[in-house]
Amino acid sequence: MTKGRFKIARCGMEGVDAVSADTSHAFGRHTHDQFGIGVILRGAQKSMSGRGVVEAEAGDVITVNPGEVHDGSPLGEGGRAWRMLYFDPAALAGPIRTVTEGSTGSAELSHPAMRDPASAACFLSLFRTMTDPHGGYSEIEGRENLLLLLAPLVGRRDRKQPGAPKAIQQARERIDDDPSAPLSLGELAAIAGVSQFQLVRGFSKATGLTPHAYLIQRRLQRSRKMIAAGATLADAAQAAGFADQSHMTRLFVRTYGMSPGLYAAAVN
Repeated sequence: MTKGRFKIARCGMEGVDAVSADTSHAFGRHTHDQFGIGVILRGAQKSMSGRGVVEAEAGDVITVNPGEVHDGSPLGEGGRAWRMLYFDPAALAGPIRTVTEGSTGSAELSHPAMRDPASAACFLSLFRTMTDPHGGYSEIEGRENLLLLLAPLVGRRDRKQPGAPKAIQQARERIDDDPSAPLSLGELAAIAGVSQFQLVRGFSKATGLTPHAYLIQRRLQRSRKMIAAGATLADAAQAAGFADQSHMTRLFVRTYGMSPGLYAAAVN
């Protein structure tokens, strides 16, 4: 189903979204609750992520980890085109365990952008077999391509890297527990046991987002999952904690580059 310059294709593998885009849309800072792996087909883009400033051009493999704050803007005239596969963490747990010989908890996609023609060709082959419109998905071909693709991309986090301070983690967990709940900065600061200014500063340093921006991302992720499960847009907006459907729609488009209606039509 297409509208504008975005397309979502059904995948033969459970827990995977396939997105094709050709656009000059500039994405604001946001996160995904999925792993993302893709290839730039045309043009170039610049993005800021937890791994620094990244520039990618046609032929480059690009990745994003769950929860990683990033944005994205085109470089030059004419926008850029790309294909992307978004994997639920559960869908990649087994393959990552295979390529890391048993490790999953400390694994991440360690290259935000990588120039590797073999990996790019492997991704495009995986994308084609996963989105075969005739239902010709081959499990053996898909699994083979996925493992070959992951092998050079998966690294391990530095175990010595400190996590978020306990106070900030408590506030973050409160949002995660129920992002639809009406929360105030004062309430979150009280949970963390710090001042409101300390909360905003510490939360931004630990997550890359202010508490409000993080709350919006969690609400968008909840609404996306509900829409994919068949909920109406109005029900998804209400259950996720948005003021109304139009409020959800504005933020959905700003973050994902497509309307929730387009997303619903493609995945249901």
